[in-house]
Amino acid sequence: MTLSIVTRAKLACLGAGAVWGLFWIPLRAIGDAGVESLWIAAIFFLVPAVIALPMFVVNWRRIRRAGPSFQVTIAVSGAALTLYSTSIVFTDVVRALMLFYMMPVWSILLGDFILGERVTALRLMAIALALVGMMIMFGLGARFPIPQNIGDWMGLAAGLLWAITMVRLRAHPQHDAGDMTAGFFLFGAVFAMGAALIVSPQGVPGLAQVASVLPMLVLFMLCLAIPATFASLWGPKFLNPGVAGLLFIPEVVIGAVSAALLAGEPFGSREALGTAFIIAAGLMDVMSPLVRKSVA
Repeated sequence: MTLSIVTRAKLACLGAGAVWGLFWIPLRAIGDAGVESLWIAAIFFLVPAVIALPMFVVNWRRIRRAGPSFQVTIAVSGAALTLYSTSIVFTDVVRALMLFYMMPVWSILLGDFILGERVTALRLMAIALALVGMMIMFGLGARFPIPQNIGDWMGLAAGLLWAITMVRLRAHPQHDAGDMTAGFFLFGAVFAMGAALIVSPQGVPGLAQVASVLPMLVLFMLCLAIPATFASLWGPKFLNPGVAGLLFIPEVVIGAVSAALLAGEPFGSREALGTAFIIAAGLMDVMSPLVRKSVA
């Protein structure tokens, strides 16, 4: 059975979301090696940037012909993941994940405003479920559910920038996903290195610190991060931005559970309930075609 391009795009987004749920592991490993704050993201992006650089050089003529729309899209995507990776350093993994995954709200609204893709009642319900999930995660009834620190705000901003990325991917489907993957890591490395040099020039990590995590980082990038990034930049070209945003939500489950199991971060009944609401928001739009077919 041959799957349609839309089905393959949905599976690509689901798979990429699941892989990105493990994104925090190499970041924390770099931090545990003694690398300081912003330099963690810089090292994280530098490794795949070096791997991707030959592809960028070989395809330079095609990339140059792609024009400003290509450059803007990969710059925004690189900035989004730079902020996200840094947010994980400055706040709990679960908090970073939850705030980043306000992203479906932004993508649904931006898709309607910029692309004219109608906001359905079902997607409004998905937004409502996602918001309730966020409030539960931040302690509904205990304090107003707003970001509490710089890491939280970075996670929220990263989600908004990734939503903009998905809208741009949908608006410019002609751009090659492989070229965009290479550019994504190169721009991410430039942003992360620039921020680290400006904010913490004295914190440049030593060779021994980098060497201790390099084998694990290279393996993670080749086997998981680079393929997942390709899927993240290919799938949304064929999907409504709101649907694409909701499909990345498995990252929340994988990230929250893996952080609880491997890093001892809190994941009690409140976190589980909030996660359930957010997963329900993600599944609502995805499952609706199957429900309509079964009813018919």
